[in-house]
Amino acid sequence: MSLAFRTLAVSIALAATVSAHAQPKPSARVAVRGTIAQITDTTVEVAQRNGKKTTLTLPADPVIRSVSNAKLSDIKPDSFIGTAAAPQPDGTLKALEVHVFAASLRGSGEGFRPWDGADGKSGTMTNGTVGKLVNSNGTTMTVKYKDGEKTVVVPSDVPIVYMEPGDRSLLKAGAPVLIFSTAKDAKGGLVASTIMAGKNGVVPPM
Repeated sequence: MSLAFRTLAVSIALAATVSAHAQPKPSARVAVRGTIAQITDTTVEVAQRNGKKTTLTLPADPVIRSVSNAKLSDIKPDSFIGTAAAPQPDGTLKALEVHVFAASLRGSGEGFRPWDGADGKSGTMTNGTVGKLVNSNGTTMTVKYKDGEKTVVVPSDVPIVYMEPGDRSLLKAGAPVLIFSTAKDAKGGLVASTIMAGKNGVVPPM
C-alpha cells in the first residue's frame, strides 16, 4: 500500500469517527407525574407525587391525550389497548393498568418494551390489538403487535382508562397529568412533548 493511499485511508477513518461523535444523541424520555400547579402559555409547573415541583417548557403544539375512566367491559376483541404489566413465572403478564385507545389513536406506541411504572418499579408496556378474550375472575387476553403476541391477565380491580385526543382546555391548575419529555430547551430544562391529562380529575395510572 502506498504512503499516499494509507494517508487517505487514515483521513477517511478519522473523518468518519469525528462525524459519528458529532451526531447528537437522542434524549432519554423522562416521565413527570403529578398535578399541574401553575400553567402559562409557555410553561407548566407540576407538583410531582414525590413532593417535588418541576417546571417544563410548554411548546406551541404538544401532543395532548385526554384520560377518562373506563371499565373492564370496555375491553373487547379488536380493541387497541396499552397495558403496563409485571411478568409472571408462567410467562404471562399481570396487568397493573389498562388504557383503551380511541379508534383514531389505533397503532399508538405499538409494541412491547420495558416500562418504569408510577410506583417506580420496572415492568413492561405492551401496546397492541386484543385478540382472544376470556372473562373469568377478571380477564385473560392476548395482545397482538407487529413483532409478536403476549398473554395478559387483567385482575378485576386494576385501573382501566380511556384515552382519546385532547386539547389545551384540559391543562389547568389541579389537573392530574403524566408528561413525557424527550427534549430539552436552550437552558437544559425539560420540554413537555406529550401530555396525558386526566379528565374530570381522573389520575393517569400509567
